[in-house]
Amino acid sequence: MRLRNRIPPPIVTLAFILLSFWLTNYLPKLVFNYQGLLSVLMILIGLTIMVIAVKTFKKNETTLNPLNPREASYLVTNGIFSYTRNPMYLGMIIILLGVTIYNGVYIGIIILPCFVLYLTEFQIKPEEEAMEEIFSADYTDYLKRVRRWL
Repeated sequence: MRLRNRIPPPIVTLAFILLSFWLTNYLPKLVFNYQGLLSVLMILIGLTIMVIAVKTFKKNETTLNPLNPREASYLVTNGIFSYTRNPMYLGMIIILLGVTIYNGVYIGIIILPCFVLYLTEFQIKPEEEAMEEIFSADYTDYLKRVRRWL
């Protein structure tokens, strides 16, 4: 597949955020009390998860490059990675959820599943294949213990 591991996930996230803002002109909006506050809270939670994951990668001195997962030098399974195999992507989903809440919730019904499917197919599965090649039995054991998302 041509798109596999070709577009950096933050760029994909930004594209979906922009799509969410564009769709607000065409879809119904759900407005409720504290909507802005909830959206900011979700965005901050997503950013926090991503920062924690990045720090964990740096602490373990392995690559952060999502476009070339075969550069990984260490299988990170500690910290936040003991709860989810993809905390950076989970953080991006939570940020996108915050944006969809801000934009009127209904947009999330379209945007969020598409984003998850895209990330899974074009980013996560290629990374999993690379980790299986590099770390074989250790990675297989990790797959049994920790879920892809939560």
